[in-house]
Amino acid sequence: MGTSKRIGPAEIEAAITRLARDIAVRHARKDVLLLGIANGGIELAQRLARQLAHLGPRAKAGTLDVSFHRDDIGRHPIPKEFAPTHIPGDVHGATIVLVDSVLFSGRTIKAALDELFDHGRPAKVELAVLVDRGGRRLPLSADYVGFNLPIGDAEKVVVNLDPKKMKNDSIRIKPTSPADRSPA
Repeated sequence: MGTSKRIGPAEIEAAITRLARDIAVRHARKDVLLLGIANGGIELAQRLARQLAHLGPRAKAGTLDVSFHRDDIGRHPIPKEFAPTHIPGDVHGATIVLVDSVLFSGRTIKAALDELFDHGRPAKVELAVLVDRGGRRLPLSADYVGFNLPIGDAEKVVVNLDPKKMKNDSIRIKPTSPADRSPA
């Protein structure tokens, strides 16, 4: 794919609404903790929690910082926009939905699971992602997917969910530079 591709705010909002409805169907009248993986999943988790408030499940949004559980921390140091772990409820016996913007290799999800289990033992853990780009290197899959965009290693997905103006939301697929490519 030599050129960039863009998905706009209307399609993104429709995908988030589908994600919320799918979660609501599976968890009607239950408490659900939506934990946004810092930094890409935080805004998505908050939007899902707001939509779920009108659909049935009692959902609270929190944050998981996976920085210290990443296996590539030397290559990807802790981001400047640090968001510490905040879990708005007891993890023990809870239904947890991990939320992230993009699912690729699975390493971030593995790090999120490690961070989550440092806080207790949930009854169930599910995964919601806005974009599943394929290319898994770990045996993980999402329970809820907004977009399936199978793309090659020479491309990257850039998600922008603007917390103040949803009209600025975008998903772009663009070529990576050689420095962006990580070894399998």
